[in-house]
Amino acid sequence: MTCLMNLIDEDSEINAEPLGPVSCIGVENVERPNKKVFSNGDLYVGDFKAVLPHGKGKYTWSNGMVYEGDWEAGKMIGKGLLLWPSGERYNGDISGGYLHGFGTLTSPDGSVYEGQWRMNIQHGFGRKKYANSDVYEGEWKEGEHEGNGRYFWNNGNKYTGNWKRGKMHGRGVMEWVNGDKYNGCWLNGLRHGSGIYQYADGGYYFGTWTRGLKDGKGVFYPAGSKRPSLKNFCISLGYDNGPKSVLSQCSSLNLEGSTVKKRSVRRSVSEKISVSGVLRSSGRISHKSAESSRHSDSTRESRHHYSSGTFSFDSDGGQSEVQESTAVVYEREYMQGVMIKERVRGYTELPKKAEKKTKHHAKETKKSSCFGIFKGKNSYHLMLNLQLGIRYTVGKITPVPKREVRTADFGHRARITMFFPRRGSQFTPPHKSVDFYWKDYCPMVFRNLREMFKLDAAEYMMSICGDDGLTEISSPGKSGSIFYLSHDDRFVIKTLKKSELKVLLKMLPKYYNHVKEHENTLITKFFGLHQITVHGKRKVRFVVMGNMFCTELRIHRRYDLKGSTYGRCTDKDKIHENTTLKDLDLSYEFQMDKSLQKFFFHQIALDCNFLKSQHIIDYSLLLGLHFRAPEQLNGLLEPPMMPNIESSPAGQDGEVLFPSKGLLLVAHEPSSVSTDPGPHIRGRPLRAFSLGDKEVDVLVPGTGRLQVQLGVNMPAQANQKLSRDEADSAEVELFEVYDVVIYMGIIDILQEYNAKKKAEHACKSVKFDPLSISVVEPELYAQRFINFLKQKVFPEQP
Repeated sequence: MTCLMNLIDEDSEINAEPLGPVSCIGVENVERPNKKVFSNGDLYVGDFKAVLPHGKGKYTWSNGMVYEGDWEAGKMIGKGLLLWPSGERYNGDISGGYLHGFGTLTSPDGSVYEGQWRMNIQHGFGRKKYANSDVYEGEWKEGEHEGNGRYFWNNGNKYTGNWKRGKMHGRGVMEWVNGDKYNGCWLNGLRHGSGIYQYADGGYYFGTWTRGLKDGKGVFYPAGSKRPSLKNFCISLGYDNGPKSVLSQCSSLNLEGSTVKKRSVRRSVSEKISVSGVLRSSGRISHKSAESSRHSDSTRESRHHYSSGTFSFDSDGGQSEVQESTAVVYEREYMQGVMIKERVRGYTELPKKAEKKTKHHAKETKKSSCFGIFKGKNSYHLMLNLQLGIRYTVGKITPVPKREVRTADFGHRARITMFFPRRGSQFTPPHKSVDFYWKDYCPMVFRNLREMFKLDAAEYMMSICGDDGLTEISSPGKSGSIFYLSHDDRFVIKTLKKSELKVLLKMLPKYYNHVKEHENTLITKFFGLHQITVHGKRKVRFVVMGNMFCTELRIHRRYDLKGSTYGRCTDKDKIHENTTLKDLDLSYEFQMDKSLQKFFFHQIALDCNFLKSQHIIDYSLLLGLHFRAPEQLNGLLEPPMMPNIESSPAGQDGEVLFPSKGLLLVAHEPSSVSTDPGPHIRGRPLRAFSLGDKEVDVLVPGTGRLQVQLGVNMPAQANQKLSRDEADSAEVELFEVYDVVIYMGIIDILQEYNAKKKAEHACKSVKFDPLSISVVEPELYAQRFINFLKQKVFPEQP
């Protein structure tokens, strides 16, 4: 369209100069009523006002291009018909020489677009029928499908849902001609996030996907089985807040929705999956574009090629097997489309399990009454206050010339305080929250820390204070703290107790020096410390931290490791997709490259010595694991369901039949890896013994090349040994060795070994083994922590 419209801009002189008598080759100067002939061969026939075309008229360019329609003061404005020499034609609104408004464009190949335009580009609501008979009906933005829309393939497949930049993105429903249906989240044209796959034979799979492949935990209901309630399904996967939690996984979905001003699209039947309305439509109509495409049989992996990228529209057809016993369901776990674990359960067990989780969640909610006043609407106000305050203080401190921190920059007196009335003031904008006081502690110190980690002030504010807002996440611990996650997953914001605030302010000078001296430190990265006071007395304190799991890879397991044993296990009925497990739950040992392991323990020793010097205990190693499926099975989207437990692929002697070879270490190339700033970008690349002590990157199939840093993108091999008792259980672990990508860091570093903790140690030591409890004096805690990691988690290689 751009090149076609250039003909108007380059060849037409009507809009630029008054039209006077001109000469044409072989013709004398001619000036007749309602007609002008130009020396370049162009011709205008129509109405004039003075010397300019005005009213109705027809302009013919010498190259054969024709416009016939409305004119105003020498410009094409109103309704008209444009014909190009190529055979392309447009009939509709035109403004200032641009296709602008509503119109129909017909191309020589037979494709037709009917809808809204803005400055020669499809923008708004429109319908396009492609040359291959595919049809898109929905919203467009800057010439691409963006918003809500429906796409119909010529083979009968259909998608209804959200789009972004020409790709399926957000929540949507895909229906295949063979009767299969997927209702859930999408990312860049691929199934990504939570969703429900309904098979043509009546079976259902509830689970999560990553880049088009099943990835993570899910539940399969064979054909003929009773479909679960929405509430029980959500809780069984670990979404304690029910349907809203599932919907929130589609981060790009605007739950408030937007209305379509022109026209409407009838809602697809596929949006009304009869599982208690799960993933119900947000009320917006889908209107986005797709380029001309081909689509293969839905029972195979197929890809849909657009000019803007590659779409994967594969159906899982044929993967749902009809079961004779409909009282059985299957809890499964996948890694990149390969099933690695399966647990057979009776259908009646799931509602009981969900009910138990609901009661447990209710108890935990009561326990966390510390911040109960900020639930619901108040929680939204708290989030809004936080964004307003951070935007104000970061904007205030950024213009200050950079300098080294001074003693006066530390402590509780080094702060910025501001009152934010709802109506606004000379220094603050009006807002929709309640009046509050804002306090920003040690702004110069945290400004330097952010710069130390290469965080741009504008990006920092946009990440936390942007229109996408913050997501409240459930607390994995017993503190009752409120956690917020930035929309881009880069930052975690946590509420603090008053005692924790004091500890952080006290240790901040030493912390600053430690982080400055050791760029690869594994200790939590702090980027801001704030306090909000509402209703005169209620104070809430926040700390902004880097998210250790900020990665495009799915984190399949999370562990919080302290090195103690008392109370360090998780009830199996409380374990779900997002559960943070504990020391006794860890059944893996990890083997890393010798140089990586040596450097890891060197830094752990430095960090523990620092924490010991500050009399800190109760810290832990937060360990995130991304598992890679065995390379030999990457082509299998889903292995057949095993009719009996004895058909496990592992031999009787535990021999591994499918060794893992999914990751590859390569020499570091700065130009080949992402250099986007983030909470971990400061650490330098690590060196690997296996590559001659060279700096390395890791190649992750299906993802790309990642820079290996301490605690970030670290490749390892996870070895698991199953006891013989597990062979007789209803749960089957199909593999024992995996390649993993590790993310880790030391968290919870704000607990001092004070008088209260000493009393707790004395009390518990009477009842339990003093070495098994978490509360011990700092030196013993640090030594036990390091020994546990060396002996149980990352044992030395022979």
